[in-house]
Amino acid sequence: MARMVIIWSTGGLVLDRSSGNKSCGFRSKSVYGSGLFHMTMKIPSGYTAGVVTTFYLISQPENGGHDEIDLEFLGDKAGRPVTLQTNLIIDGQSYREQRLHLWFDPAADFHDYKILWNAYQLVMFLDDTPVRVLRNLTATVPGYQFPSKPAMLIRGSVWDGSDWATDDGRAKVDWSKAPFTAAFRGFDVDAACAVRGGGGVTPCNDSAALWWNGGEYEVLSGAQRAAYEGVKKNNMVYDYCTDKLRFNNHVPLECSYN
Repeated sequence: MARMVIIWSTGGLVLDRSSGNKSCGFRSKSVYGSGLFHMTMKIPSGYTAGVVTTFYLISQPENGGHDEIDLEFLGDKAGRPVTLQTNLIIDGQSYREQRLHLWFDPAADFHDYKILWNAYQLVMFLDDTPVRVLRNLTATVPGYQFPSKPAMLIRGSVWDGSDWATDDGRAKVDWSKAPFTAAFRGFDVDAACAVRGGGGVTPCNDSAALWWNGGEYEVLSGAQRAAYEGVKKNNMVYDYCTDKLRFNNHVPLECSYN
């Protein structure tokens, strides 16, 4: 029988053909209201068309308009570069995709991936380089959206995205090349605010008690901004903010501010 296996002893996820939804993953025991979430990963190598490896935050409950912050590595045919897709789902609306061609091979070695999420900004980092930034302007810009549901679960997974991940779904997972193994280590939730028993958003946004909510984490530094602009110029291959055809010659509100 086809199977799905999660190998915890080696800190990895192993995807083989399963009889269910063809995915494997892990989740945190707690939910969080802010933090600097850290993961060191090495994604599957070789022919990985259709295979999606993820590290993400997702609000609870997951129905009725959830928030989600995604780092998604889209596998490809052997010899072609893996694409990183970042996406934000806010109130259940998923259309904020950006895609990058990476300047390193994420399957060859471990790299650091971080998500900073606080009351001021959301930043995704690759080896300390910002690759996705969204400022929180909800207090000053009417209609502006920012992920703010204060009960985020941390998840990692490897799953079958044959219907969309590679060549718009034309290149499927080749199960003869399974298993597909992703290694995870250095999972750090010490720098995060766990929500317990109705703790609410205010304690998790306390900049005096929680260092990732204030000081240098309120805005990008000059060096971080320059690195981020370099990524957008040299590595970005799709940005929903420039896809006017998709949005009937308009762009979403936050694109004018970020």
